Amino acid sequence: MIYRLILRNIIIFVFLSAVSCPNVASQKVETGLEVLVSGNFKELQGKRVGLITNPTGVDRNLRSAIDILFHAGNVKLTALYSPEHGIRGEFTAGESVGSLSDPVTRLPVYSLYGKTRKPTPEMLKEIDVLVYDIQDIGSRSYTFISTLGLAMEAAAENNIDFIVLDRPNPLGGIRMEGPLTKPEFTSFVSQFPIPYVHGMTVGELALFLNGEGLLKDGIKCRLKVINMNGWRRNMLFGATGLLWVPSSPHIPHSQSTLYYPATGIFGELYVASIGVGYTLPFQLFASEWFDADSLSQNLNSLHLPGLIFRPVHYRPYYSVSSGKTVNGVQIHITDAITAPLSLIQFYIMQEAHKLWPQKDIFSICEKSRLAMFDKVCGTDQVRIEFTKTYSVSSILGLWNDEVPAFRKRAEKYFLYH
Repeated sequence: MIYRLILRNIIIFVFLSAVSCPNVASQKVETGLEVLVSGNFKELQGKRVGLITNPTGVDRNLRSAIDILFHAGNVKLTALYSPEHGIRGEFTAGESVGSLSDPVTRLPVYSLYGKTRKPTPEMLKEIDVLVYDIQDIGSRSYTFISTLGLAMEAAAENNIDFIVLDRPNPLGGIRMEGPLTKPEFTSFVSQFPIPYVHGMTVGELALFLNGEGLLKDGIKCRLKVINMNGWRRNMLFGATGLLWVPSSPHIPHSQSTLYYPATGIFGELYVASIGVGYTLPFQLFASEWFDADSLSQNLNSLHLPGLIFRPVHYRPYYSVSSGKTVNGVQIHITDAITAPLSLIQFYIMQEAHKLWPQKDIFSICEKSRLAMFDKVCGTDQVRIEFTKTYSVSSILGLWNDEVPAFRKRAEKYFLYH
C-alpha cells in the first residue's frame, strides 16, 4: 500500500510540474541574437553596423534587436533596413515601404521593399557590416528570404561583412515540399531554386546561397552565421520555448506558419477566401458557391494524414468576398509531422472540382493572377498538369521528385542535427 502511495505522489508531482512548467524542456533554445549578446557583441566591435530587421528580431524577453544594439556600449549602430511590412511592422502585405527615420533611435531607415529592394552603395556608405535578424516562416514565397539574398549580394559588391543572427525554422528542419523554382519564374516571391517548403533556418539558407553560387553572377559575400544554441531539426516552433511575434499581419501565431503553405499558393488566385480578411488567415477555404457539408465530407473521406476538415460559414471583413457569406471548410491540423501541408490546397481544389465542375477556378480568375500562382509555385507545369485532370496524383511527381537531390545538396550547409 505504501508503495502505491509513493508512486501516486510521484505521478502527481510529475504531472503538476509539467502543467506549471510546460516549456521547461524547451527553454534551452537561444537565438543568434541572444548568443551575440552573451558573447558581448565581439563580432561587431569596432565596426559600423547596419541592421536588417523587423518586429520579429527580439530576444526571449521581447527586447528588440534595434534597441539592444543601439544601447550596447561597444556597438555602433548607424543604420536600419526595412523589409516588407516595415521595421516596426506598420505596413500591410504588399504595401510599399518608404525610407524614413526610426522614431525611437532617430537612425535612418532604408526601405528594401519599395522602388529599391537591394541596398544601394549610397545606403551602405557608413556601414562596415550588415546584420540580418528576421524570423522566417519556412516557405519560399515569404519575401524576407528574398531580402536576405539581395542584401548578401549588396554586401559582396560593396566589400561589407554580412552576419546572420539565426532563428528557428518554425516548420522544423526536416520537412521539404514542392518543386524548385525554374529560372523563368524567378521573382521576389520565388527568388531562389529551392523547394516551396525549404527546411532550412535562415542561417543555413544564407550558407547554401553563398556556397552554391546562387547569388547574382555567382558572387559570394563574407558571411558569418551566429548559430542558435539548443535548436534541433525535429523542433516545430512550439517546442523552442520562445515567444512568437507576428511576422506579418496574417501570421499572428506560430501555428499560422503551418497553414500558410496549406492555402497560400491558391490564395494568389483571389477567387475564394482562405481566411485572409477574417479571423483565421490561411486556415479556411470557402466560396459563395461551395456547399460546406459536401466539401468537408469529400475531403474527410480521403483520410489525409494529420488532417480533419470542418464545415464553416462566415463573412470576410475584407479581401475576397468581403461582406458576403461564404461556405467551405476549416483545416484542422491534428499531426503537423504527417500532414502534407503544401498539397492541402490541391486536394481541396480537386474535391471542389468534383462537386462543381462548372466552376473552373483557373478560368474565372484574372490572367494576371495565373501568372502570380505560377511564380509562387516556381513553375507553370504544376498548374498545366493539374488542370488536365484536377487530380493531385497528376502532380505528385512534379511536387516531390526534386526534393531528395535538393536535400542532399542542402545537408552540406546544415548547422543543426
